[in-house]
Amino acid sequence: MEAFSWQVANPYVLEVTVQAGDIDEFGHTNNVVYLGWLERAAWAHSQALGLSMEDYRRLGRGLVARKHELEYLAPSFEDETLLVGTWISGNDRKLSIYRGYQIIRPDDGKTILTGSTHWVSIDLESGRPRRMPTEFAELYPAQV
Repeated sequence: MEAFSWQVANPYVLEVTVQAGDIDEFGHTNNVVYLGWLERAAWAHSQALGLSMEDYRRLGRGLVARKHELEYLAPSFEDETLLVGTWISGNDRKLSIYRGYQIIRPDDGKTILTGSTHWVSIDLESGRPRRMPTEFAELYPAQV
């Protein structure tokens, strides 16, 4: 893959194409669509690291979003291809994992969006915060 100005070296990258249904009344990609792409990239990255939903169920733990911060830097339009990069930016090995994001338009190398999510480890049965299992601590290392 061509080198782009990623915020970190070697992010996990998911390619998406803006569809007609992604476009809002202003003629560009709707803000909520970006959040969906970030979630898809996070899950794909998680699976690439060795943690699937089946693993979450087996462990009785999951990660839920506590806070999203997104900065929209430029619009995107129908039929454009975008690269959604993600990485683990922090892991306290207790309750919290932090994930960074960057979306780049490869046609011009422009960054469309940057963002982060604070994820919290929960017990899947109760839905309450619970210390992350060893697998989360080990398989979600912070990329520096």
